[in-house]
Amino acid sequence: MPYTPILATLGYVLSPDRRRVLMIHRNARAGDHHLGKYNGLGGKLENDEDVIAGMRREIREEAGIECDELQLRGTISWPGFGKHGEDWFGFLFVVTRFSGTPLQANAEGALEWVDVEKILDLPLWEGDKQFLPLVFDTDPRPFHGVMPYRDGHMLGWNFSRT
Repeated sequence: MPYTPILATLGYVLSPDRRRVLMIHRNARAGDHHLGKYNGLGGKLENDEDVIAGMRREIREEAGIECDELQLRGTISWPGFGKHGEDWFGFLFVVTRFSGTPLQANAEGALEWVDVEKILDLPLWEGDKQFLPLVFDTDPRPFHGVMPYRDGHMLGWNFSRT
């Protein structure tokens, strides 16, 4: 059976000094699959856009800023991650330069600057604690991982770098 995941982007906007990252605290919508958790910015790709265009659009929609420089840090396949067990495949970026002033909130929740070194202390998806160190490390090689989920819980994690 072919693998037909939902394609998505997930971006982490760094402050100009690169010590803080802009996160969304998903606290605005009852019934949100991510309610109460912190997450990067992003969402589903549209059928007429490449991953860079999709990442830029999502950051613009969710934070009100323009991505001037961004770097692909990795990809992750999340079989079974969706609210109803859907498979997701994400392209993860770090935004190293942006223009504009970030919004304070959007329809999904509050936007907050968080110290990069304290990101793992936040209420996150359990799997985020596995891949976030790779997003922010100094290894220039992108990582490519698989992280299956069932019923909202991570079942495993493996990755490679090229």
